Amino acid sequence: MSIFHYLKYFLFHVIGLCALAALAAGGTAIPIGFVVVVATYVIGDALGGDDTSTPRIRYPGILTFQLWLALPLLATIVFASVWSVCQADVLGFGAWITRLTGVDVLAARQTTTPLQHAAGILLTGLMIGMIGTIPGHELTHRTWDKISMLIGRWLLAFSFDTVFSIEHVYGHHRYVSTVEDPATAPRGRNVYFHIVISTIRGNVSAWKIEQKRLRREGRGAVSPFNAVIRGHLMSVLLVATAWMAGGAVAAGYFVLCALAGKALLEIVNYMEHYGIVRDPATPVQPRHSWNTNRRFSSWTMFNLTRHSHHHAQGEVPYQDLKPFPDAPMMISGYLTTIVVAMIPPLWHRLMTPKVMAWDRDHATPAERKLAAAANARSGMAAFEQQGARHGV
Repeated sequence: MSIFHYLKYFLFHVIGLCALAALAAGGTAIPIGFVVVVATYVIGDALGGDDTSTPRIRYPGILTFQLWLALPLLATIVFASVWSVCQADVLGFGAWITRLTGVDVLAARQTTTPLQHAAGILLTGLMIGMIGTIPGHELTHRTWDKISMLIGRWLLAFSFDTVFSIEHVYGHHRYVSTVEDPATAPRGRNVYFHIVISTIRGNVSAWKIEQKRLRREGRGAVSPFNAVIRGHLMSVLLVATAWMAGGAVAAGYFVLCALAGKALLEIVNYMEHYGIVRDPATPVQPRHSWNTNRRFSSWTMFNLTRHSHHHAQGEVPYQDLKPFPDAPMMISGYLTTIVVAMIPPLWHRLMTPKVMAWDRDHATPAERKLAAAANARSGMAAFEQQGARHGV
């Protein structure tokens, strides 16, 4: 069974290849591909149960290489997606696919409708979030490994979010579940508002962190040494590449895909920490993040699901993260929870009882005071009082 624990993470790449095939095929294959990917996660997590195993990995380098493979995979997916809105057959991609498969993808591209291209933006944004941000997140935590950091930042550049490698590692992990953290959504916040406010505050935070670092080194903030500036230039280079491939239409299309990928990250931030409070004097513990051990999400997302352990020990590689079954649990696996988060009335209906249970089962006395204040601000105080009357 030992080889299985390496092979299972290749499900990540299989999902990416399926999305690539749908984008290259064009037409109805694009929305079908999007629906199939989402449905596969929702059904897979519903039927697959939980994975609470933590196998011993003898060759961790193989698992690191699997992360590195995300960059050529994502670049190919995004290329195919941008190619789908170009007039020219860039790099002869369509002719090559036609010769290889016998499917006339050039003809299919000509008949692809605007609605199908919109589905392409959603599918590509989903892949940028999954194939880009998830490995990028893991790799940019490895600050001691220059290759992993470089690959990770390029993966994040596809969602205009290289600042994630700064703010997340040096800001979010320090301030998680406090009011200082841009990524932690307070109780009652709407997910769509969170996407905007977390993006703005995250960029501001990253700039301040980098500014302090450069000041310690005796360098100016506006200089080639500023990782925020360099990172945004990486994203600009990707936009310019799309422009060269297909002009303004291709560049605009890529920008929409990138923004969709960035929005997905902020939705994930929203659901990973929503409503949890932490006494700033208390070290970050597994109870300060929502967790899930759903098998399919775990295997296809490099154990991103084991978020509670990740926040307790951010330097631990993904394959060594423990499931912490007693940690506060999400609604389900990641895609299912994302879908619920995007329907605010359903989200609040399902999550408010979970947040109240967190106050009861996980909060310290000091955190219960913070929670009571958060409930008063968010309008959840009435629910809190109702639960108290019923002994919940």
